[in-house]
Amino acid sequence: MSAVRWGRGAAGFGRALWPAGTPGLLAEEGALGGVWGRKRSSTASPCEQDRRKDWGHAELLEVLKARVRQLQAEGMAEVTVKRVAKRVAVARAPEAGGAQPPRQAPAGAKGAGAKGAAATLSSRWAQKLDSDQQLMEKRKQRLEGKLQKRVEKGAWQKQLRLEPRLLSRKLASQLQHWEQGAPRSPWEEQLAQLLQEAPHRLSSEAAAAPADRGPESRLEGQQQRLLSFFECCLLTGHLPLAHHVLVTHHSKSQQQRLLTLSMYNMVMLGWARQGSFKELTYVFFMLKDAGLAPDLQSYAAALQCMGRLDQDAGTIRRCLKQMAQDGLQLQGLFTAVPLSAEERAELLRAVRKAKPAFTPPRPPVPPPQVNTSPLLREIYAKQDPAVSYPRLHLSLKELQGLFQQQLRVEMATTITVESVEKVPLLTKEVLHARKTLAGLRTRWRTALYRELQETKESEAHAAREGRLSLFPYLCLLSEKEVVRMLLQTLQALPAQGESLLFLAHELGLRVFKRKQLRNEVQELEQRYSKYLHLLASDTQVAEPCLPRQHWEALGVPEAPHEQPWPMSVVVQLGKQLAEVLVRAAQMPSSLAAPRSPGTLIPVLYHVYSFRSFRQIGILKPHPAFTQLLETAAERTLTFESTDVPMLCPPLPWTSPHSGAFLLSPTKMMRSVEGSQQHQLLLERCPPAELHGALDALTQLGNCAWRVNGRVLDLVLQLFADKGCPRLGVPAPPSEAPRPPEGRRAPNRCLLPEVSPAEKAEMRRELARRLKVAREMQSLRADALYRLSLARHLRHRVFWLPHNMDFRGRTYPCSPHFNHLGSDLARALLEFAQGRPLGPHGLNWLKIHLVNLTGLKKRESLQARRDYADELMEDILDSADRPMTGRKWWMEADEPWQALACCMEVARAVRAPDPAAYVSHFPVHQDGSCNGLQHYAALGRDSVGAASVNLLPSDLPQDVYSEVAAQVEVFRRQDAKQGVQVAQVLEGFISRKVVKQTVMTVVYGVTRYGGRLQIEKRLREIHDFPQDFVWEASHYLVRQVFNSLQEMFSGTRSIQRWLTESARLISHTGSAVEWVTPLGIPIIQPYHRDSKVMIKGGLQSLTFSSSVDTSQKPNTLKQKNGFPPNFIHSLDSSHMMLTALHCYRKGLTFVSVHDCFWTHAADVAVMNQVCREQFVRLHSQPILHNLSRFLIERFCSDPRTSKSIWVSRLMDTLLSVPKTGTFNLEQVKHSTYFFS
Repeated sequence: MSAVRWGRGAAGFGRALWPAGTPGLLAEEGALGGVWGRKRSSTASPCEQDRRKDWGHAELLEVLKARVRQLQAEGMAEVTVKRVAKRVAVARAPEAGGAQPPRQAPAGAKGAGAKGAAATLSSRWAQKLDSDQQLMEKRKQRLEGKLQKRVEKGAWQKQLRLEPRLLSRKLASQLQHWEQGAPRSPWEEQLAQLLQEAPHRLSSEAAAAPADRGPESRLEGQQQRLLSFFECCLLTGHLPLAHHVLVTHHSKSQQQRLLTLSMYNMVMLGWARQGSFKELTYVFFMLKDAGLAPDLQSYAAALQCMGRLDQDAGTIRRCLKQMAQDGLQLQGLFTAVPLSAEERAELLRAVRKAKPAFTPPRPPVPPPQVNTSPLLREIYAKQDPAVSYPRLHLSLKELQGLFQQQLRVEMATTITVESVEKVPLLTKEVLHARKTLAGLRTRWRTALYRELQETKESEAHAAREGRLSLFPYLCLLSEKEVVRMLLQTLQALPAQGESLLFLAHELGLRVFKRKQLRNEVQELEQRYSKYLHLLASDTQVAEPCLPRQHWEALGVPEAPHEQPWPMSVVVQLGKQLAEVLVRAAQMPSSLAAPRSPGTLIPVLYHVYSFRSFRQIGILKPHPAFTQLLETAAERTLTFESTDVPMLCPPLPWTSPHSGAFLLSPTKMMRSVEGSQQHQLLLERCPPAELHGALDALTQLGNCAWRVNGRVLDLVLQLFADKGCPRLGVPAPPSEAPRPPEGRRAPNRCLLPEVSPAEKAEMRRELARRLKVAREMQSLRADALYRLSLARHLRHRVFWLPHNMDFRGRTYPCSPHFNHLGSDLARALLEFAQGRPLGPHGLNWLKIHLVNLTGLKKRESLQARRDYADELMEDILDSADRPMTGRKWWMEADEPWQALACCMEVARAVRAPDPAAYVSHFPVHQDGSCNGLQHYAALGRDSVGAASVNLLPSDLPQDVYSEVAAQVEVFRRQDAKQGVQVAQVLEGFISRKVVKQTVMTVVYGVTRYGGRLQIEKRLREIHDFPQDFVWEASHYLVRQVFNSLQEMFSGTRSIQRWLTESARLISHTGSAVEWVTPLGIPIIQPYHRDSKVMIKGGLQSLTFSSSVDTSQKPNTLKQKNGFPPNFIHSLDSSHMMLTALHCYRKGLTFVSVHDCFWTHAADVAVMNQVCREQFVRLHSQPILHNLSRFLIERFCSDPRTSKSIWVSRLMDTLLSVPKTGTFNLEQVKHSTYFFS
């Protein structure tokens, strides 16, 4: 714009600003609009119109005036304001032609005029300057707030209260007196006097308090939360905060009742490690004020602190004297209290000050622990020449290298695996999407760091007020670890979103698991290297022994037991982290709408949805973000180190909380987080009684595996295409059903002409399609994880560490890739260590192949071998051309395992010497309705035993077909009598219809559940009249139960006895407990639900917990769960016995509950062991032993002996069901017992 034109425009606009007759005065408020409006609406010359187009000078004037207002608001110096005002006056000068300067207005009038003009001059420049000013003010306030918080952060520990507030006036005055007279009365003397006055036992009031003060106390609710809070404070170096919260709770009588001796001891131990005697004495004051007596751990903390401070012998001597008066032994400080080497040295220094000649007792040599179970006597017999423990096929050097690889994985806590999803072409769109994602992640990391720091500061403030905040939990992991974990969570979130409760639970658990990593790498490396001498192929040990025995002989210290977090803490912590992610993860709106302004929008949205008639909160990613991920096609998956198989042999199980992974503690008995009842039972159990379970779990985990590469390639080929649901390969999301179109489209529900019935049908159809799509997505993700891990582990040897559930049933710790999965999952695995087939191995491969097809189930083993020979051409064709040949394998019940077996048979028959062919293929032997087998053996039921192959026979018996035949007999009788539903069912009663119900009746299925199973089978029959499905399912479930009653009368009587016993036990207020024949203590975790609510944030989360032992037992679950759980504990005992005896014979053995696996060459040996151990197990008086245990546990307390429930329970337990005449020895000769 030219200077002339600029001047004209400014002059024209200047004239518009001066009211007529009052040159030099600013327009009053509101005048500008009128003057401006008249000018704009009047007719003007083209020259004048041209001048009005140029607003540059006017905009500059507005900016300068706004600057005046800004400086006046900021309180700047008057000279600066006048300088800017002068510029405003200069800007007006061209309008006056320089002849007449504007008149000076009074200050008030000038200010009012300026304000009026400023309010009127509402151009975008002035608005922008105002908004910038507001933004600067906000930034200034935020910066000042951060600076203030930093100052507070440096001094916040000074604000924490260390001096206790004692409820006892006497103690409070005593403490005040001692503090004032500190120079003459050192803290050490105060402690000695305090110990002398400490109570020797709990008062009756304290003993009756809800907080159980003993070491075996059941910490529930707030108590458990307090203990975990103190533990986290000590782990993260926030001891003053723990002390502050302890003081706060102690000062209030209601909260003080929650504090236990272990909590005081924990804080005392923290001060002892720092040598802070004054603070330690404060805790002792609170201990006495609470009516508690110090125990060995309390004295150990005090003496350790004295040792660190090198205190005088007199105080130490008085402390030791008081400890003796309390009935505590000095030696117990070194034998009964868990101490590190440094703590033990400081404790010894203090003791030797008072007793220079004292020598600490050597670590006690535990007396020979002998398992008392008669079933395990042979396992632990010494110097048995028949023992031939197996070794691995790897050398010591190879195993040491694998150990280093596993160590690196666990220290990293996560492992990244390349996905098997189809790799896209690197087009411009893909590269741009990846670049965009990388930029977003960089921004998110910064935002997450900031949000984490602000959250920590907020939680720290809450903790300083004495509340149990999340601050110490948030400090357990470094901010870098937390940010990485949150970004992984965002990456893995499905497109349909995830329940906020589920997400919170998973995030909280991941923090809990990671905080448990132990840092004893160097010491572990040395011990593990020695342990490998037992397993390596090229080393020897002095005496063959079990892995646990060898590990314990190395003198390995027991791993410290970790206190579990209550579920409320886990969920609250995870919810807090999820909210941090929601606040921090933002993206430009242009990604969602290209023409939108570049504002930031959330990546995650919190929405509500209905799932199974319940409204739940869901975190859902923005569709634009999901699309960006799909376009970028980043093919990596991240797993926790404990969720993948191990790369070296697991640590042997030596206790309920020590075994499996190298650095990540794992519980031997898995349970719901926050539940302690199982762990308490295991810890109270004598260690030797758990040896059978510990050694069986170790043996199962020591089996080395490898991936079947040929099967994996075929599965990946189908997976990359469009899947094949018929073969168990899920289809991609693109194949999921789409919302209906046309007349069934969802938006037609809004039309007024659509009837309510049509709307309901549309909603049902839409819900059905969405359900199918979600199920397909879930199956696809499960297969993606499994196949990605399989490809990652290809050409590697790996191990699957095991633990067990509360019934004793064993499971691999790796959830995504193991042998407990589907047909596809099992087909991908084979033994890493091979065995020559020998003279009979090929026959067992053929029999196994026919078993996998589901054909010839009622034929003899010889007939199955002959059938395999007849099909040899199809078998070889399937092995050579699985996808292009006759595809015979696809018709099998277990197609992928059948294909893998075809390949193994083909290699064996084509080998020069099939007997010398080294096979890695696992052959299965499956129990024949194993639950009913155990019931028949318990009741010595001859009829039932014959039905489930406990009796020798030429052909296998099929209990499902026999039940179907019995139901058919009942149906014919009813049809003759004119029962309509019986007539309709003619020709439709088959083995398939009744199988699931028969199989699950033994495991506690009710008539309602059985009816649903049969209804599902009937709906699958296209010819069956669907109008009769409901009535027919009711009729059939009744007849199935009647048939089982006739065929298994002994079974039903035992089931009723167990059910009634459990019902009465729960009415006494206790959960059902028992001990398995191998000595594993079992308790059923079924209690009445307690609602837990976590308020605030995105939404209030409410969840139910059934493991709260402070709640009464759930009678329905206790009585319905006892029979199946008891049978599960028996089948796990049988499996463990078989595993241990197979290990003694040098066999490779793994199991899937009642399905046992080994090499083809060893099937005969395993079958013999399996039968022998079943007979030995059931030769024990199992039901009578159970009756005696339950009477002793629930009927021996004199305080409850007069209860009507206890008397009924006693009568029931004494009425043990009578047994039949079946001879158990016949099981040893039954070919089809396991086959």
